[in-house]
Amino acid sequence: METMTNLLGPLLQPTTLAGLPLSSRLAMAPMTRFRAPNGVPTPEVAAYYRRRAENGIGLIITEGVLVDHPSAGHETTVPRMTAGSAEHGWRQVTGAVHAVGGRIAAQLWHLGSAREPVDGVAAWTPSGVPADSHAITLSDIDSLLSAYADAATVAVRAGFDAVEIHAAHGYLLDEFLWPHTNRRTDRFGGSPAARAAFPAAVVAAVRAAIPSHMPLIVRFSQFKERDYTARIAESPAELGMILEAFTAAGADVLHASQRRFADPVFPGSPRNLAGWAKHLTGLPAITVGSIGLTRDFLNSGRQNELIARHEAGEFDLVALGRILLGNPAWATLAAAGRLGEINDYRKTDEDTYF
Repeated sequence: METMTNLLGPLLQPTTLAGLPLSSRLAMAPMTRFRAPNGVPTPEVAAYYRRRAENGIGLIITEGVLVDHPSAGHETTVPRMTAGSAEHGWRQVTGAVHAVGGRIAAQLWHLGSAREPVDGVAAWTPSGVPADSHAITLSDIDSLLSAYADAATVAVRAGFDAVEIHAAHGYLLDEFLWPHTNRRTDRFGGSPAARAAFPAAVVAAVRAAIPSHMPLIVRFSQFKERDYTARIAESPAELGMILEAFTAAGADVLHASQRRFADPVFPGSPRNLAGWAKHLTGLPAITVGSIGLTRDFLNSGRQNELIARHEAGEFDLVALGRILLGNPAWATLAAAGRLGEINDYRKTDEDTYF
């Protein structure tokens, strides 16, 4: 009988991502946890990420870290990179992950229209959609680029191994990519390539702020948190224009987020979003989307498709999200065939922190 270790074997082997050695081909997807008072990560945060790194996750991608701009976000328990003693807190986090052989990327984030008005500052959006938001002007652009670059600079000092830019799920950078929210008539609106121009400028600003050898990841998606049917590209050609803008600006890795990793993106091809990203650009790709949410994913053999796609070269890393909330040791338990010790994902797991 084939062992569970053999079934997961390819994903548990060491690899290199854009020059960064990793202990496995598994990543932890970013998930907001609201455990950073005043934006500062605590020792509890360091222990939380360490537990996943010491249990088979080769690359930890942090929850979204708000860049230091008044428009970036309103939550007081979401981490920041440059607030108060945040840099010291992050240094404890990276040290904890490194101590167990893990690698960690900081995800830089701006909420866009999801930001609630605070202290008279409205949400900043590409075109004033929704109507009560501030339409970003050309004179606003430099301040936003500086905020991203400053956060990336601090991430380097804090010991991160990579930086990820959050350009997915309907937040600010993704709002530039989506025609529904980007109605600009200047150089930052119109064609797919023009809509990608500002997110690509963010990529370039971050690229210039970090060492040349440090991997720069861009996370993107078709769907939005509030609209699962939304699309930034209606064809491979349109997606290619967007992703080529990221590549030209200095992206090293593309993290393609979709609700279900196995779903095809465009008619006529079984490729998922990560598969198209890699096919169109040649860059390494990370896939994510409802992987392993229940034990049935493993004991029914449904992971075989995931492994087969990986071995066929469709993507390079597999990111696990919600299943790691209640199962920090998911990878090691699955590898050992100890499925009885793995809990199915439950919504209440989002309230736990261990």
